[in-house]
Amino acid sequence: MQYNLLIAATHSGAGKTTIALGLMAALKKRGLNVAPFKCGPDFIDTGLHSMVCGTSSHNLDLYMCSHDYVSNLFHSKGQPSDISIIEGVMGFFDGGESSSAALAKALDVPVIVVIDAKGMAQSAGAVLLGFSRFDKGVNIAGVIFNNIGSPRHQAMIEEGLVELSNIPILGFLPKNPDIVIPNRHLGLYTAYDSPIDDVLINNLVKHIEGNIDVDKLLKISKTSNKTSVIEADQSHAIEPIIKIAVAMDKAFCFYYEENLQLLRNNGAEIIFFSPMEDHSLPDGIKAIYLGGGYPELYGGQLSGNSSMINSIKDFAENGGVIYAECGGFVYLTEGIYDIDGGFNPFVGIFPVKARMKKDRAYLGYREVVLQLDTIIGKKGDVCKGHEFHYSEISPMPKEIERVYDNVGYISKNCLASYVHIHFGSNINIAGHILSYIRCLNRDSDHLN
Repeated sequence: MQYNLLIAATHSGAGKTTIALGLMAALKKRGLNVAPFKCGPDFIDTGLHSMVCGTSSHNLDLYMCSHDYVSNLFHSKGQPSDISIIEGVMGFFDGGESSSAALAKALDVPVIVVIDAKGMAQSAGAVLLGFSRFDKGVNIAGVIFNNIGSPRHQAMIEEGLVELSNIPILGFLPKNPDIVIPNRHLGLYTAYDSPIDDVLINNLVKHIEGNIDVDKLLKISKTSNKTSVIEADQSHAIEPIIKIAVAMDKAFCFYYEENLQLLRNNGAEIIFFSPMEDHSLPDGIKAIYLGGGYPELYGGQLSGNSSMINSIKDFAENGGVIYAECGGFVYLTEGIYDIDGGFNPFVGIFPVKARMKKDRAYLGYREVVLQLDTIIGKKGDVCKGHEFHYSEISPMPKEIERVYDNVGYISKNCLASYVHIHFGSNINIAGHILSYIRCLNRDSDHLN
């Protein structure tokens, strides 16, 4: 029997990440295979899911990707498991077409609502009533009340639930200082910082098992239908493997899992490397993919690794292909000023400097139209992605070509931008990247 559910919340900060992680850990301890997912573009939560579940977590985003793509991804990755758990984003109805509510309806998944009961008593029942009636197309299958201060507090909340007997109450979670996950400016710490250890996982499991009726939760999340999956056509012949170096360490770890898989599907061999620890690029690579992350937190170590910086410079100077996003883009500038004004020099492919701000510089979705033929597509192609960063760059010189809307730039064979593009937003992106690299190498071989 297959189980599916979405963990939603009334607002950001209500505890859905902690509860989702705790449920994943508790169900895994019971021997179930858990397939984790995240609604929206978040990289950090998917990394934490993977730590707990021991398998990749995938982003489900109805703004960046089509309904068919999202549905196929959810069912193809979820069907081999016993249960699929989707962690929602923000408040349940927040975000319109990209909201958790829209995703729950699109996938026909039962919803467990997390209500942060801190500072509320009987009003918690009114909140639940509003959620249950706001959109009749959503299946509110159960509720969990978080941050319960005392047995008396729980009793007062229960007084407000007498008219809501049709919505199963799955549990009341008391405040627990032993299950706090640390955070910083972009959110929670990433999986590479190991914010979750065995002690915290065990505490999460005890917290969930001791206060939530997990058996009832499984019963209401049960689904008997097995949705057929439309597999991508892989019948065409894949040309010889192209080695692509992908930066992966504490400074660079923000990638959509599907981006890497789509590259593999089109003939890429992914070779991970660390700009922080390694002294040179992997042998035999034809391209570099520099994802986002926290280069500002590790500026001294990145700057001090001059052999890696020189290796990347030489690669670019000799015609190597580089695709960089957000933190990866910052790493390719001349360097970054931290909050205190200290400067760490970086690779310098782009003749600008980055500077950290105390406040967020940009947060939101991006739809970009390519103004030139590039590594990711042809002029006029449309791609979608997301930005979230606290740094900004100095004005880009006019001699550097703009590839989309003054947020994407080309220098040599390097394309860089603050936008994290989801390759599933335009299914031709990954294939175009591999074709672009092959064409460059054929031209190079011909000249040699």
